[in-house]
Formats: sequence, C-alpha cells, structure tokens
Amino acid sequence: MPLSVMPMPSSGASGGSSPAAVSAVGLRKSYGDKTVLDGIDLHIPAGSVFALLGPNGAGKTTAVKILSTLVTADGGQARVAGHDLATEAQSVRAAIGVTGQFSAVDGLITGEENMLLMADLHHLSRRAGRRVAAELLERFDLTEAAKKPAATYSGGMKRRLDIAMTLVGSPRIIFLDEPTTGLDPRSRHTMWQIIRELVTGGTTVFLTTQYLEEADELADRIAVLNDGRIAAEGTAEELKRIVPGGHVRLRFTDPAAYQAAASALREATRDDESLALHIPSDGSQRELRSLLDWLDAAGVEADELTLHTPDLDDVFFALTEAAR
Repeated sequence: MPLSVMPMPSSGASGGSSPAAVSAVGLRKSYGDKTVLDGIDLHIPAGSVFALLGPNGAGKTTAVKILSTLVTADGGQARVAGHDLATEAQSVRAAIGVTGQFSAVDGLITGEENMLLMADLHHLSRRAGRRVAAELLERFDLTEAAKKPAATYSGGMKRRLDIAMTLVGSPRIIFLDEPTTGLDPRSRHTMWQIIRELVTGGTTVFLTTQYLEEADELADRIAVLNDGRIAAEGTAEELKRIVPGGHVRLRFTDPAAYQAAASALREATRDDESLALHIPSDGSQRELRSLLDWLDAAGVEADELTLHTPDLDDVFFALTEAAR
C-alpha cells in the first residue's frame, strides 16, 4: 500500500498561497500495454524547486515530456505557467525551458555559436542575441571558453552551457531532467548553486533526479514516483518522518546509570557492550524534551545523546518497495 504525506502549507516562495506554476490532475500515459503514468496529480507553486524522484523506468522523463508538450498525455488535465496543456501548447512552450538527460550542446561549434543559434531560434535580433549570449556566458563562467569548440568542454562546462542555452528565452519554468547525471562532485555542487540562483530570481524549477542528496539539498517539495504512481509527496522532512527507524541513542559510562535507565525505559533497545540505549523517536522537539525531562527527574545522566532519523535513502527504498 503506497505511503502518503498530506501537503502542508509553508512560508516563503513555496507557500500554499503562491500561484501554481504547474498543476496536473490524473495524468496518464501508456505505451502499448505498459502503463507509464497511472493518474498522477501535481501542484507546484511558482518560484519553488520541485523534485520528482524515482527508479529507472518509474515515469519521471515521461512526466517531463508531457508537461513540456513533447508528448501528449492519454488522459488527465494540466496547466503550465497558467496555460492549458492541451489547448495552449504554444503558450506553454513560450514560457518554459527544458534541459534533458543528454546535452543539447553541439560539440562541433563554439559555446558562443551554440548560444547565438539558440538566440536565433527565439527570434532575437542580432544585437539582442549577442547581448544575451554574452551575459549568460559570463553568468555561467564560460566567457574564456566561449570561442572554443564545445566538444573540448568538460562535462560540467557542457551542462552549464546547456542551461545557459535554455535561459536564452527567459523561461518562467525550467524542467531539468537529471541535470547532474555523470558529473563529478564539484560540478554537481556548482550546478546546485546555479539552480538556487535561478529560483532566487523567481524561476520555477521542476527537477528529476536519482540523487537523493540532490533533492534534499534543493527541493521545497519532493514526490516519489514508482510504477507510474506518486507513492508519497511532501517536504524532505515530512517524507523522512513517515519512515520508521528514527531513534535517540543514549550512551553511558556509568554502568549503574545505564542499568537504571534501561530498567525505566522498557521500550528501549539495549546494547550492553557499549552501555547504550536506542529509544524509538520521531525526532520531534516534544519527544526530545520529554526524554530530557525524564532523565532530569530520575537523576540519571547520559554521557552522550545522539538523534538518528531516517534520511531520503531510507524513504526512497521504503516507498519503492512498499509500492511493489
């Protein structure tokens, strides 16, 4: 049975009162007898980062293709940037940018020529195209490499150029389909900073990724897609709370204090060798305060208290297994 988290309003750009950049109800898509999307609902506030997680074949790329008008849904309704996906596809395309798993960069021409080609596709004048290209190349730290063939660029440079090309048309919404796949850790962190800056500037980012750390770092809200359905959706912290396994670890150096605590805290799991107790906890402030108050009242002093909560890896594995 799929686990779920009810949406909760939050403050800031991703708050519940913000207008939706993307909304969808009941999106479905099949290829032959294979159901790829089985009625998914989405609500993505403007100016936020939304991450769609899922294993290979879960339907992440299909969802991006539908919402960016590259593929037609078999059923359901969606609005992107305020436009109906089915009847206003051209308006949707004018408001979005898309960067896929595989770079759209032409390696046979220079970085600058790639940018100017994109400017031509957006029908910018020659002067405006050169101005926008120069500004974006500088913004993405590509000015020095601008005159070099893109084939000579590193993976991280190609990714930055790819996103720079996507921004030529000043999109309000950007779909990034696994944008850091294959990048080294330094390039991934550079890409994260670029995404944060885009959102600070008011852009909405729809991100698909298999890197759970990436979603945890960047996303205001996260949905886990499995077998074509949303298994759960919420903030990173909300998702972590639905997976069991959180606990507080109390470690003692005094065997008498350890025995006293173990006798009183019968729900705790004992580790007699290290004089430690594991107490189930959701990590909430209320539970921690209650435990500390009990220790004070009982005159028991733990030498070390550490909180262990599930991370997104635990959530991902729990949800994708639970949905099978």
